[in-house]
Amino acid sequence: MGPMALWLNEADVRAVLDPGELIGAMESALAAFSAQAVVQPVRTALEIADRSFFAVMPALYPERRALGAKLVTVVPANAARALHTHLAAIALFDAETGEFLAMLDGRYITEVRTAAASAVSARHLARPEARVLGILGSGVQAASHLAALRRVLALQEVRAWSPTRENLLRFAAAHPGVCAAPSAEAAVRGADVVVVATTAVTPAVRSEWVSDGAHVIALGACRPTQQELDPELVARARLVVDSRAAALQEAGDIVQPIREGCFSAEHVAAELGEVIGGVKAGRTSGEQVTLFKSLGLAVEDVTAAALAYRRARERGLGQELAE
Repeated sequence: MGPMALWLNEADVRAVLDPGELIGAMESALAAFSAQAVVQPVRTALEIADRSFFAVMPALYPERRALGAKLVTVVPANAARALHTHLAAIALFDAETGEFLAMLDGRYITEVRTAAASAVSARHLARPEARVLGILGSGVQAASHLAALRRVLALQEVRAWSPTRENLLRFAAAHPGVCAAPSAEAAVRGADVVVVATTAVTPAVRSEWVSDGAHVIALGACRPTQQELDPELVARARLVVDSRAAALQEAGDIVQPIREGCFSAEHVAAELGEVIGGVKAGRTSGEQVTLFKSLGLAVEDVTAAALAYRRARERGLGQELAE
């Protein structure tokens, strides 16, 4: 018998996950996913209320001996209750023996793995000279993306906008160097990289605001009925996704324009893992707009959990679960 299974709470996970190491782990996981070296179905989602859902996200990544599943709830109404909108737990197993290794709080992992994957997209799709970042949103993902993108880009200017002015001013005050923009348009115009981290389910970004050569990272609107991007922007951009199968099933920003005849499924130019692996081209010109539509993959969660578990074991952190 191996050691007893561990419980890692959010503080434990924060203590052991190194942001730089996590970006590297996400790059490897995305490449492995696109190379069919990961077993992962499209997540199962149960609607629990209007715009709220519960999802089950299993994955097996044999190379990292990572096997597990994330259970996640998304409840936008929690924002008004002073609760996180995304809450999760991740169960981790030994990929060889099937033994239960750990249960980890998944809220923080969801936050940082999403931003780490976006940083990988910026590394591969943004122009090397990108200096200006525009962020729509002022919540958890806005903050995690700012931190992750600062690791991969030499940013000189950061502008943020949020529909709630009070939240925007708090965000700007908490992050030195962030300028509170007067409008979404002012945050986006002239930006080299644009992060759409809002809870919008109708388009929050107009195509005409986005400069040629910009890299857009969109991480909301993860149900087929939701959109956060102007369909003209999606049509104009070189569209890269984390999972083609998931994007064509879950992303309203892609599903709805296809249904309306704006473009076909072939408009999805590549998975990010294919770009990392050199199988597909990323940016093909300096003037091109690149768009990374991120839905979030189970393999990202399971890889991050396996990394946190290894580091926690090394440092003697976490609570052993009684038999």
